[in-house]
Amino acid sequence: MAQPELKRELANRHVQLIAIGGTIGTGLFLGSGKAIQQAGPSIMFTYIIVGIAVFFVMRALGELLLSKAGYQSFTDIAEDYLGSRAAFITGWTYWFCWIMTAMADVIAVGVYVQYWFDIPQWVPAIFCLIILLGLNLLTVKNFGELEFWFALIKVITILALIGIGVIFLIMGFKTDAGSVTVTNLWKHGGVFPNGISGFLFSFQMVVFAYVGVELVGVSAAETSNPEKNIPSAINKIPLRILFFYVGALFVLLCINPWTELSPAESPFVKTFTLVGIPVAAGIINFVVLTSAASACNSGMFSTSRILYNLSKNKQASSQFAKLNRNHVPGNSLFISTLVISVGALLSKLIPEQAFGIVTTISAICFIWVWGVVLVCHIRYKKTRPELQAKSKFKAPFTPFINYAVLALFAAILIIMLFAKETRPALLFTPLWFVLLFLLYPNRSKREKSSSVATNIK
Repeated sequence: MAQPELKRELANRHVQLIAIGGTIGTGLFLGSGKAIQQAGPSIMFTYIIVGIAVFFVMRALGELLLSKAGYQSFTDIAEDYLGSRAAFITGWTYWFCWIMTAMADVIAVGVYVQYWFDIPQWVPAIFCLIILLGLNLLTVKNFGELEFWFALIKVITILALIGIGVIFLIMGFKTDAGSVTVTNLWKHGGVFPNGISGFLFSFQMVVFAYVGVELVGVSAAETSNPEKNIPSAINKIPLRILFFYVGALFVLLCINPWTELSPAESPFVKTFTLVGIPVAAGIINFVVLTSAASACNSGMFSTSRILYNLSKNKQASSQFAKLNRNHVPGNSLFISTLVISVGALLSKLIPEQAFGIVTTISAICFIWVWGVVLVCHIRYKKTRPELQAKSKFKAPFTPFINYAVLALFAAILIIMLFAKETRPALLFTPLWFVLLFLLYPNRSKREKSSSVATNIK
């Protein structure tokens, strides 16, 4: 009897909006407040630098995914080019990445709801998880539709924000903090008000802001036309980075001096509060709330599919490979959601530190995953020249750019070691990799013993 497989129910509009949704999330709407306080207006340069690096990672990933029809995740690629141990570590690390990211998102949901209601953060966080779990258990098309509308709301909001900002600039509008002017970018301590150190320390949160951009690759297994849709989504990433990140931050920093924005609040909500339009601030808060829910939705989708693929590759329990009648990996979805709910517990126990801790761990683990993609692409060019020769979606400037981006990622990790807020998470995270390294041989021995026992029978 044939085993049920994941359905290819994501249309081009779903993939395109998933790609946009992956590049606009909690890291921008909430985390950018902290990054702005660290770097000041130079935060725009940080977003450009990391954005360029992520684009080249995505081009490498796109070429790898389309080089072989059977690829469904990073795990499959790592297995081919780096071996089963690397696949095991990378697959579980990618699952862990999205667990941490989704935790940050549910923490953010609690923060946003407190704008209206004085209730504990963990209450709306749990409520959000229950709703998203129910929707994800239905069909993959539900995930696509949900992300489509969530992303559309984000896009319309940022377009409106940029439009309003341009109008304010032309009018010379005045807020409680002063005039809306381009000079706000440099007249409050300069473009680098906290020096080079502040600029460098902002990289961690900016890396976190980009997590999820690679989700278009994870969705490849459920995309109706990957040869067309994946290149299209990846090639539009630079424009989206310039417009949605740099453009939005440019407008925010022109409307209000960076010194007026709080690291504990969404700068998008704070901006409209300072402008003196409380209704607009409430509307923006609703949008960033849906953004956090959207990012959490992406996390639940991604973690369940990673567990499914780990199980299919015999790197996790066979229970995680079981699909429900809607062709959704229900067991994987349940266990991932259960672990994500720990974020709600953290928001109760350490509400002030929870967001910073999980975003740092997430950024570190994503740097690992992105690094593995680049290393696999280097191996692909060296060992599979016949595949590379006939590729219709060649990554540019390789392998030089691969090494350059890897060097940037290494530098960001070193910077985290010197920052007081990120150092504890950086020192803790290697324990995860040590644990996986030790678990892999044990798993291999169990598989070997199981195989021998089967042969004896």
